[in-house]
Amino acid sequence: MNTIAATDMQDMIARYPAVFNPGFFKRFRGLLIFIAIVIYAFVGSSFLHIGKVFSNGNWDIAGAYLADWISYEARPDVKFENGYLSIEFPRFSPLGANPQPDWIVKTIETKQITPEAKVFESAAPAQAFSFMAPDAPTAQKPAEPVKPSSSFSFMAPDAPTADNPANVGKSTGAAKTEMKSVTTQADITIGNGHVVIVPGRVTITRGDETLVIDVERDKAVHPRGTLPDWAEQKYENEKVVARFGFDGRVEVQNYKVKVHHRFLGWENFIFDTNSPFWNKSAGEVLGLITSGERIKPDQSNLMLAFDNFFNNAEWQHGDVWIKLMQTIVMAFVGTLFASLIAFPLSFMAARNITPNRFVNQVIKRFFDFLRSVDMLIWALFFTRAFGPGPLAGISAIFFTDTGTLGKLNSETLENIDDKQREGVKSLGASPVLVQRYGVVPQILPVFLSQSLYFWESNTRSATIIGAVGAGGIGLKLWEAMRTNQDWENVFYMVILILIVVYVFDTISNKLRSKLTKG
Repeated sequence: MNTIAATDMQDMIARYPAVFNPGFFKRFRGLLIFIAIVIYAFVGSSFLHIGKVFSNGNWDIAGAYLADWISYEARPDVKFENGYLSIEFPRFSPLGANPQPDWIVKTIETKQITPEAKVFESAAPAQAFSFMAPDAPTAQKPAEPVKPSSSFSFMAPDAPTADNPANVGKSTGAAKTEMKSVTTQADITIGNGHVVIVPGRVTITRGDETLVIDVERDKAVHPRGTLPDWAEQKYENEKVVARFGFDGRVEVQNYKVKVHHRFLGWENFIFDTNSPFWNKSAGEVLGLITSGERIKPDQSNLMLAFDNFFNNAEWQHGDVWIKLMQTIVMAFVGTLFASLIAFPLSFMAARNITPNRFVNQVIKRFFDFLRSVDMLIWALFFTRAFGPGPLAGISAIFFTDTGTLGKLNSETLENIDDKQREGVKSLGASPVLVQRYGVVPQILPVFLSQSLYFWESNTRSATIIGAVGAGGIGLKLWEAMRTNQDWENVFYMVILILIVVYVFDTISNKLRSKLTKG
């Protein structure tokens, strides 16, 4: 085994001091980087108040939003009337115009119902409360007492007469009772929970626990005993909220019970509630299309079904798909025009192709200007210039990509192999032919590969700029998000965008692979 002599070792140390005696920063570089990362993370979290944001986050609402992506709610209101109940659904309920769901069982009885008497109130003008009002009371002009007023027109039904003096503040008189079939009890099943509602009382059962709530109409809500974990009442005598997990919740108020029953899936995705095919099975729809009598004499059932699907009022399939096509066209046309303009300009920006320094700097600064302004800002600018629509989106993509592609292409040109250029030039070719045969074959696959990548990337970007009015599906997506209720529509459009991005990403990857190999 050979050993190094001490003199040789000293000579080697003296010859390579940086290896044997590294400086402080080189010796503790890893530790210093770790400490810097820890300090940066601490300062960043403190500056952005990350801990406070997470602790104050309303995760229940976030969970409800996520659930809305894959489910829908039916929201009936059970109102407490004078001795009976009334069940009302929203005007545009996913259950149709006259919903009779099987999870609500009503007990109908015939009872004597006495309508509540109506009381006329004073119509006297109110005093001005602002000290800036012209008729506001002052020390010299105190406020006059408010006097009740009646109808001013002698033609009015309630106008005072000799036989019928002013009736302000009086009731309409004794109300007549009548026999009516009314709902006296509502049994509602929500997942593993059960809600029984009668006038003045609500009984909620979930699992082995039961909660009884007494309701003083228009006054207060009184739960009996201790509330279980799945129910809460933030303020005394105010509403009680009982939750049934993903299946929904009920809110017991002093005048009604609001029911939120959630169902998995997308409601009315094929046909809306106005369609004659709504709420029919696939077999029934197929039978109507193939052999059923015409629903509309002037239109076949097949065309009617297509029309009802594309013009679905809740999902707007036709409009969404048209906007998606606009997004694809925006991305393609904007990228195509940017590639065509950036290609010749990049030759002028490359120093080894165009030796004129002034021209190089002007073109490069032009590229910097175009790409330094974000695509979203360009979209806002062109939306003001051209109005909302795809033209603004195409222009925004064209401007941004011209700058980016021009810079990338010019840098590619500056790093080409000059031997091929010199070989073509030695044959006496003109400058144009030198670029055509000495430069273009080297950089064309790279140019096309970058353009294909930008086309695929701009399909996603076109969605974002569409939200500011630049056309495409982005505007539809933003409109659905602003309602804060149509999250299933948002998820539907997100899935369509993902499919389109996946298809174009696959196509561009294969084309780039072939171009690069070629």
